[in-house]
Amino acid sequence: MIVRIAGVVLPQNKRIEVALTYIYGIGRTQANKILVLAKISPDARTNALTDDEANKLRELIEKEYRVEGDLKRDVFSNVKRLKEIGSYRGTRHAKKLPARGQRTKTNSRTVRGNMRRTMGSGRKDANQKT
Repeated sequence: MIVRIAGVVLPQNKRIEVALTYIYGIGRTQANKILVLAKISPDARTNALTDDEANKLRELIEKEYRVEGDLKRDVFSNVKRLKEIGSYRGTRHAKKLPARGQRTKTNSRTVRGNMRRTMGSGRKDANQKT
């Protein structure tokens, strides 16, 4: 049986505890809390869930938690607000630099992209024609 929650199709053969983490906004801890509230074993596989259990999970998540589109919209609007008021964090987001105090001389590859700006990078060999 295919289980679809908040517009996400959960993987079939994974434990339900892990499968719930495929939904944006739900991690392992929150998935376990949801399963305790729904009275479902975390060891159960997604394809072994009954229709009642799947509906119970769907209702619980859609009523109690902010997930997927709503959460992404909120995060985007928060970043946009920071940019508009001109805060330090907002300017860091606008420049695509780390916003939480990390160093940038090294180790900001994920935010800046893999730009190698060292002396030897990108240089052509001396014997190569230009």
